[in-house]
Amino acid sequence: MTTSQINLVKNSWRLLRDLPPELVADTFYSKLFFDHPELRRMFPKQMDEQYKKLIDMLSAMVARLDNIGSLEQEITDMAKRHVGYGVLPKHYAMVGSALLWTLEKGLGSDWNEETAAAWAACYGIIAGKMLAA
Repeated sequence: MTTSQINLVKNSWRLLRDLPPELVADTFYSKLFFDHPELRRMFPKQMDEQYKKLIDMLSAMVARLDNIGSLEQEITDMAKRHVGYGVLPKHYAMVGSALLWTLEKGLGSDWNEETAAAWAACYGIIAGKMLAA
C-alpha cells in the first residue's frame, strides 16, 4: 500500500468510528449473510460479541497499517482460528465484498474510487497474509 492509500484508509475509518460500532458491524454481517446465507451457521446466534471483535480487529489493523509487519503474528493467529471455524479460501472474497459494500454505504459521499482502491488493497494484503498462514 502507498502512503496515500494508508492515509485514505485511516481517515475513512475515523469517519466510520463516529457511527455506533454495532451499526457498522450489523450492516456488514447482514450483507454477508444476505449474499451468502450458508455462512450464517459459522457464527453464534447472539452476535454482540462478534460485532465487537470485528470492529476491534479492524480498528487495530487500520491503526497499524503503516507498520504492517507488526501485525504478522496477530494475522497468523487469526488465520489459524478461522481455519478452526471452518473458513475456506473462497470465503475471503465473500467477506471482502461485504466489507467494501459496508464501507461504501457507511461513508456515503466520502466514498470514491481512490478510497475504494485503498480499502481493496488493505483487505487484499490482510486476506493474502491470512491465506498464506
